[in-house]
Amino acid sequence: MPLAPNTRLGRYEIRSQLGAGGMGEVYLAHDPKIGRDVAIKVIPATFTADKDRLHRFEQEAQAAGRLNHPNILSIYDVDTHESTPFVVSELLEGETLRERLSGTALQPRKATDYALQIAHGLSAAHEKGIVHRDLKPDNVFITHDGRLKILDFGLAKLTEPVSDIVGQTDVLTRRVNTDPGAVMGTVGYMSPEQVRGRPADHRSDIFSLGIILYEMLTGRRAFRRDSAVETLNAILKEDPPELSESNSPINPALERVVLHCLEKSPEQRFQSARDVAFALEALSGLSSSRTTTTTLTLPAERPKNRERLWITAVVLLSLALLTLAFLYLRRPQVESYAMRFSVPLPEKAAGAISLAISPDGRRVAFVASSEGKTQVWVRAIDSLTAQPLAGTEEALNLFWSPDSRSIGFFAGGKLKKVEAAGGPPQTLCDATQGRGGTWNRDGVIVFSPDTLAGLYRVPASGSVPVQITTPDASRGENSNRWPVFLPDGRHFLFFARSAQPENTVIYAGSLDSNERK
Repeated sequence: MPLAPNTRLGRYEIRSQLGAGGMGEVYLAHDPKIGRDVAIKVIPATFTADKDRLHRFEQEAQAAGRLNHPNILSIYDVDTHESTPFVVSELLEGETLRERLSGTALQPRKATDYALQIAHGLSAAHEKGIVHRDLKPDNVFITHDGRLKILDFGLAKLTEPVSDIVGQTDVLTRRVNTDPGAVMGTVGYMSPEQVRGRPADHRSDIFSLGIILYEMLTGRRAFRRDSAVETLNAILKEDPPELSESNSPINPALERVVLHCLEKSPEQRFQSARDVAFALEALSGLSSSRTTTTTLTLPAERPKNRERLWITAVVLLSLALLTLAFLYLRRPQVESYAMRFSVPLPEKAAGAISLAISPDGRRVAFVASSEGKTQVWVRAIDSLTAQPLAGTEEALNLFWSPDSRSIGFFAGGKLKKVEAAGGPPQTLCDATQGRGGTWNRDGVIVFSPDTLAGLYRVPASGSVPVQITTPDASRGENSNRWPVFLPDGRHFLFFARSAQPENTVIYAGSLDSNERK
């Protein structure tokens, strides 16, 4: 029975019911202590009869409450009133992603932006050891200002077992429990390991994100069949229809991102949500920029053209700019020519990102995942094998020193550098979620420390960074990123990202002034 207005739930005053679903009823309430309106989800007693399960839920919900990220619903309180548990969260205005989709596809640019926000939220949770386990459009909320919020972290701990007989009308929205060896998750969005009842780690959420992105791009569910058994079998054994079969033109690079998320084996998917976010950000930048790109031909390693190694748009932009710089500096009598080569993956590697060619053109560095470890690899152009660099785990966004001896990268919330020949990495400064760096002959590194920031400069020896560009709010800019030094070492190009597509452009900046062109 719904709670009546003016009912008290602890210190909270119920104002009205906002909705109800399988996981409980949601109410608009007021917190008189803080003086703000909140949302309260009351969990049904049928889910909490098992005290051990309730305790696990409370632990995980409290852990989720410690998360502070713009793409995750903020949890204010977890409490119990008269044996009824409830969760207090921020009050959102808007609609769920399920309501937004309503069986129709989104524009690829919008779908990419939404997936990027989800990936950022998942990355923040996964870094704290929190896995969602039940990610689906119903658990993603879109606010009126276009911000996505992931809902219900921790509630998967309270999911009920599936009965022996599953109704055909709700087969794709049933949840089942999270106990070891038991199948759990919403059927249409489960990962293969969840279907098999095996433990699900953060890579299970990446598979679910791939399903959501597929649905946003096509307007249809990737593995929907006529029954629960057929749906589960499709998740285990079948590939979804090609994105190219949809009515909207899909960027092949975006399709590769989706397919990489949907690999059946967790070891062959993206190994972190941060990697997914990086790939999507690169695609988002490419769709709004006019650049010349250079293509590397990569060997196919499995049927249906699922390339293991793909080059992101940001890397392509960097290669194009480096090529221009090389041509600018070469002697007139040197004849230009094109070089084509392939970069085979290291043995047992599942994917590669952040490719960067050294300024002298003799080596290539990239980030690859092998046997569950993501790190930097370096390969000489005239060699057939690549070598990993110790201490570079979870590295992203590589860039070379001008003498081709060192590699800059971002990892663990820091900007770091490491000798290309090997050795311990050196931390230069803080960089929460670095978005590109560049290094000049004077030992100055220009970099973007976060997804919502301007550019900073720091000595290559390390120090406190100094801001040199600021996003132009009047143009809707939210960040400056992906800097690349020009041959004079004083000027650089950078990507200005804006909420207004027409204002998302590339500028030229300077170390000597705040002027940009």
